[in-house]
Amino acid sequence: MDGGSVLVSVYESLGDVAQADWDACACPEAEDGGRAEDPFTTYRFLKALEDSGSVGAGTGWQPHYLVAEIDGQVIACAPLYVKGHSQGEYIFDHNWGHAYERAGGRYYPKLQMAVPFTPVTGRRLLTRPAYGQPGRDALMRAAVSIGDRNKLSSLHVTFCTRFEREVGTEMGLLPRITQQYHWLNRGYESFDDFLGSLSSRKRKNIRKERAQAQGFGGEIVQLTGDAIRPEHWEAFWEFYQDTGARKWGMPYLTRKFFDIAQERLRDDILLVLALEGGVPVAGALNMIGRDALYGRYWGCTAHHPAMHFELCYYQAIDYAIEHGLGRVEAGAQGEHKLARGYLPVETHSLHWFRDPPFSDAVAHYLESEREAVTEDIEILTSFGPFRKANVEEQE
Repeated sequence: MDGGSVLVSVYESLGDVAQADWDACACPEAEDGGRAEDPFTTYRFLKALEDSGSVGAGTGWQPHYLVAEIDGQVIACAPLYVKGHSQGEYIFDHNWGHAYERAGGRYYPKLQMAVPFTPVTGRRLLTRPAYGQPGRDALMRAAVSIGDRNKLSSLHVTFCTRFEREVGTEMGLLPRITQQYHWLNRGYESFDDFLGSLSSRKRKNIRKERAQAQGFGGEIVQLTGDAIRPEHWEAFWEFYQDTGARKWGMPYLTRKFFDIAQERLRDDILLVLALEGGVPVAGALNMIGRDALYGRYWGCTAHHPAMHFELCYYQAIDYAIEHGLGRVEAGAQGEHKLARGYLPVETHSLHWFRDPPFSDAVAHYLESEREAVTEDIEILTSFGPFRKANVEEQE
């Protein structure tokens, strides 16, 4: 596929792409041996999804990775999937699918440029630093062309950056704004320093919740790298299965994914476990980026008051402060995060539809939705837990 002077190829397995080429586009900042800005678009993470069978045949996520080259050099790549459903995306389009099919169309399969099961903002059009514009343009044109030539209903670029949203909008895709909750590190030196920025009532509530959770009769540990052992994954798999069954009907990740995580990803992972008599009874899995901690999964086999808040939110804040990280991203949805110091922020996506009348209808909907989301963020921020002076400074 020719994207102007750029050749774009499609690969159904990441094993057909050299890891060095992919990561030169996905995480060039990590060439010095440091952490990737976004651990989810790294070769090792996406390959773990594929090798574990979490994506691929029978999952509804069929890989079609895009790789752009100039004169044989890889300059850009993108994680692209053919989707047979709308599960595991977190930018919800179920109503669009129902409307499209009621009108006589076939919504699935569709194209999804995204990291599967991962509501985390990051670059989707991955380019070498010197090839930003030609790489992005070629990848976007190629993705749209694939959808059009194969008569697919749509292309969705989800949790892209604000800049990519602007680039895609100029190319004719429809922009969408949604929201989630992030904790921002304002240079706090300790958790108590963070608490000092909150209103008295919120500060007291958080202290009460932490005392409840930490007084459960066991201990809470933070594990990363070689401190994570295979037996920890056995326990976490139980937690993950329970949560997955209740939230999604079935877990998205396979058991094999966690074995591969132990082998290839443990340095990218912070596992927070509550131990009772040395036995894990609850846990939260986070991914570590260069300047952010990303909360991903939680589960438990025993109920303890406020344990969810402690493991998922407060322990994450502790870790971010101690390691100088700029933010904690706590995943999709959840207004309960607001009272715990996580403020609403915009998230972005892009959408292309092959059918022009349907595209026009969605465009009108998105315009109204953007206004509503922007207003919600303003209102929620004004009701945040911070003392009034702090809110005014943030605005």
